Amino acid sequence: MANQQLKPVASLLLVLNFCMYATILGISGWATNKAFKHGFTISAGFDLPPHFSPIYFPMGNAATGFFVIFALIAGVVGIGSVISGLNHVRVWNVDSLPSAASAAAIAWALTLLAMGFAWKEIEQQMRNAPLRTMEAFLIILSATQLIYIVAIHSAS
Repeated sequence: MANQQLKPVASLLLVLNFCMYATILGISGWATNKAFKHGFTISAGFDLPPHFSPIYFPMGNAATGFFVIFALIAGVVGIGSVISGLNHVRVWNVDSLPSAASAAAIAWALTLLAMGFAWKEIEQQMRNAPLRTMEAFLIILSATQLIYIVAIHSAS
């Protein structure tokens, strides 16, 4: 790759994205664990309530379950994207670009999906501080992941 000027920009974005994806994984893991501990148990001869949701979270609102699950998936794929991106920054040639770019694009798409649920959760209100933190990080990540994709593609 001829353009070495964008290598520090890509490295900085990878470190930033790693920290934010790791935070998202921590918070969404906590929320999932809390949902498992306070979940709804069904015993023999017990009927489901009329508006039962299998994705129930004791905090937040109706969008919280989908938001947390997709944030968890986006976080895992985002960390994988960072690992692939670190290999690309280390080698910085045309041969490593396709794997880094495709992993980054998939992570960005899942981040956008989780961000859509974050917007829905913001619209419905009634959420706690960790969920607000995760919403903010996903909104920021949707921009930084896109900037990272543009940076590695414009360097070729």
